[in-house]
Amino acid sequence: MEASVKEYSHTYFLTAGECDPESRLPMPLIVSRLIEVATEHANSWGVGYARLKEDGQAWVLSRVSVEMMRYPHVNDEYTITTWVESYNRHFSERNFCITDGSGEAIGYARSVWMVIDSRERVLCDISKLGYISSNVSDRRSPMTQAERLQPVTEGSCNPYTFGYIDTDSNRHVNSVSYIKILMNQLPLEFYDTHRFVRLDIAYLKECLFGETVTIRLDHRTPLEISAEIESDGAARCRARMTFADCDYREEFA
Repeated sequence: MEASVKEYSHTYFLTAGECDPESRLPMPLIVSRLIEVATEHANSWGVGYARLKEDGQAWVLSRVSVEMMRYPHVNDEYTITTWVESYNRHFSERNFCITDGSGEAIGYARSVWMVIDSRERVLCDISKLGYISSNVSDRRSPMTQAERLQPVTEGSCNPYTFGYIDTDSNRHVNSVSYIKILMNQLPLEFYDTHRFVRLDIAYLKECLFGETVTIRLDHRTPLEISAEIESDGAARCRARMTFADCDYREEFA
């Protein structure tokens, strides 16, 4: 781990048990690592989960986009570096760079976070958190910002009921669980011939244990899929998954 005031880095080693069936770093684990590194950075400033909990507040991930040029494979090291690009009263924009063992950038990510009152479930004014203004970085990401994700009204529909393993300590569905569920809608053969290039996902309203939702996938093009998880007529999250043609056996060789 390496920390500075405005940037924070964590180096990982990818084990076989963490890989996807194509021996790559899987997208859900990438997002989990992004959350972990963001949390560590906030903790280094003294405004992490434990500190905000004292005031009845919590950080909540609102949106995340990940773009990968290539992936670490089994037994590879990779490093995630994070920094805050900007903020306003309601949102903080936090960026990430993913590098391989030689320090070459292989991916980027953008995320938007907000602070909510844990009891009232309303947004808090984060402009009052003075540490943000003094720690905003001048570093800019080459990754384009995500376009607004539109409602998905066409495509295939499948039901899903959230279980125990989908939920976290806040007793609502974990951010990464949504990504796993969406990815599980596609067959193994698809991932053998396609590489996940970019994920854009927006979290609109939390789901809870035991809740049954409808998962809708619209294959806009052979390489782009729009997705939505809906419950009781309301969208809970929306996503766009973009792929590239790829034979994983050639890539891994």
